[in-house]
Amino acid sequence: MDPLLVILGPTAVGKTKIAIAVAQKLAGEIISADSMQVYRHLDIGTAKPSLAERQGVPHHLIDLIEPEEQFSVVRFQNEVKRLIPAIVSRGHLPMLVGGTGLYISAVINNYQFAPSKPDPSLRKQLLIQAANLGPQVLHEKLSRLDAAAAERIEPTDVRRIIRALEVASTGDKLSACGQGPLLYRVLQIGLIRERSRLYEAINQRVETMFEQGLCEEARWLLEKNLSPNSPVCQALGYKEIWPYFHGQATLNEVKEKVKRQTRRFAKRQLTWFRRDKRIIWLDIDQYTTEEALVTEIVRLTEGKLLVNHE
Repeated sequence: MDPLLVILGPTAVGKTKIAIAVAQKLAGEIISADSMQVYRHLDIGTAKPSLAERQGVPHHLIDLIEPEEQFSVVRFQNEVKRLIPAIVSRGHLPMLVGGTGLYISAVINNYQFAPSKPDPSLRKQLLIQAANLGPQVLHEKLSRLDAAAAERIEPTDVRRIIRALEVASTGDKLSACGQGPLLYRVLQIGLIRERSRLYEAINQRVETMFEQGLCEEARWLLEKNLSPNSPVCQALGYKEIWPYFHGQATLNEVKEKVKRQTRRFAKRQLTWFRRDKRIIWLDIDQYTTEEALVTEIVRLTEGKLLVNHE
């Protein structure tokens, strides 16, 4: 089986910089495991690695589609299945890096997703309900029909909630997808830090995003007249800004809401990841330098993933 190094963790923990440094030492190619970085033009709000950061290390599944397009975990899984053998054939190490738990799990566990087709009529009804009553009502309905799926889907993620309800309407459960045979030899490294320091990093990142032009990026998105329920319009860091544009909130109120929602998101990410006991957690604050942390990840990778597997 092909090797696969996974570097995961909550938002703002520092995955991008560390992963790039590891890739430089191990001839790695990075596959982004971020459900929003696949969209072009949305650079600030999705915290994409900059073009300068990407220099010298190939990156995949970034800037893949336009904001008007749809993307799914199934497509992500298929893209990764195509990428990993190609990376290995070049003599490089595939590295899956990000914080979208479902995407990562779908790859390493080879999830077999329910084959049921979309139901346009039901979808239209559910979209109307979401618009009139709010996505929380649909999420509560999903909790009754498929509690496991509801637990792993954001209460504001209308698209995925509706998809899960479509599957549930057929008598199946999105959470009941099986697992196929494992395809890769996987090493999962989780990056973590003390909660107060993580939250401080999140707050600083949000401030930096606004300084870099997050409002302008969000306004550009608003002007495209996309459906309010589209994935990009519901994305964290964008949907919180809409009230500011309509005079319903001040800029400071919006900033604080983005910080609060991002902290909650990080907490949910950690809840998801901690279910997987195979993850080796490294506390970044326990290392005196970033180089020391990178060296430890390289050591673990060489010892557990690469040795005797030439």
